[in-house]
Amino acid sequence: MHQSLELKALFCFRFISLTMVIPLSLATRATTAHTLSASRSICRRWTSVPTKANTNNTSRKRTAFWRNAELWGFFSALAGWTMSLAAISDSFHKGPEVISLPMTTVLLIYSSLFLRWSFVVQPRNLFLGACHFANICAQLNQGRRAVEYKWNNGKRDEVAKAAQQAGIASLLLGGSVVLGPSTQHRLIQQNLGRISAMAASPAGPFTIHFYAPMSKWLISGASLWDYDRPTDQISISQYSSLTLCGCIHSWYPLLVTPINYM
Repeated sequence: MHQSLELKALFCFRFISLTMVIPLSLATRATTAHTLSASRSICRRWTSVPTKANTNNTSRKRTAFWRNAELWGFFSALAGWTMSLAAISDSFHKGPEVISLPMTTVLLIYSSLFLRWSFVVQPRNLFLGACHFANICAQLNQGRRAVEYKWNNGKRDEVAKAAQQAGIASLLLGGSVVLGPSTQHRLIQQNLGRISAMAASPAGPFTIHFYAPMSKWLISGASLWDYDRPTDQISISQYSSLTLCGCIHSWYPLLVTPINYM
């Protein structure tokens, strides 16, 4: 009975589908094939009787949703784009007095690390890398606006101090990159137990998989640094996007390879 009902429903849907897509099929044959395939799936779905197997499949799909790295990577990238768009929006609609140099600096480091991370993590997330590249450009522009504002308002000593600190940080970072591989090799060869195991770990302190997720702690620190900042000098859009990124990214890194629980 169910088979005859399915055949009748399939015939109806085929007739309706072919009638509706005749103009489009003149341009492409793929449209007709796609419509027929969709009609078959709809017929099977409507005429099928729920079984224990179907219930188990639904349960697996729900589980797959929570464990789908590509899907959550897409959500993470969308959240990252809100961060970039918030910086772009602030540059057009808000004055430079709302820009926090500590947070801008941290976001530059954060997006630089995640730009690299998005290319080497498995599965690769190029959409996430694109949003972080856009954020680097947006934060560089925000930093330029903040420096010009402070320089023109008699805060040149503060700008000079920030430039000095940035130079020292750049030297330390460059030295770490240059000396990192040789230091890692020596630690592994020394057989120092947990230290050697940590040095050889795919998510250890000599890999981008360690520093990219850890950079989120810098965002928390920069937020605490601005704790006493006047409320009229806080970007609500920026902090809203950072909150969204934090919520999604608390789960997404647990689905990729290698995993960093920090």
